[in-house]
Amino acid sequence: MHRIVNHPRRVMTALALVLAPAATLAAMGAADQATGPVRCEIRAAPQGSSMLALEALVHADGSVSGSYSFHVESVGTAGGTNIEQAGAFDASPSRPAVLGAVALSAKGAYDATLEVTVGGEHVRCTERVGGGRI
Repeated sequence: MHRIVNHPRRVMTALALVLAPAATLAAMGAADQATGPVRCEIRAAPQGSSMLALEALVHADGSVSGSYSFHVESVGTAGGTNIEQAGAFDASPSRPAVLGAVALSAKGAYDATLEVTVGGEHVRCTERVGGGRI
């Protein structure tokens, strides 16, 4: 039987050198949303048998003021949902602040994006929901 790789350690080292930076960048992107002093969240929950509720939330480690933009758009060929909510908010560490909310047909699929700005810093959350996924 032929060996395709003569030096498996070299191949593994090369793969580690290529994949490690990509994994680090992915972790950094997730860490910004999950561990910073201001974090965003898009919460999806079924509402009855035919509706889907989306909430845009911000979590803060201290009292903050800022602005937000919440955008929901249908995915695929069905429907034509395009919702934009935006405004100012105040949040405290005691509980998440609800920035916006929408109710949609549970039959569709949607891309939801929440962008939060506090003190010149931007935090962004994106979720694909509906279409059998919550």
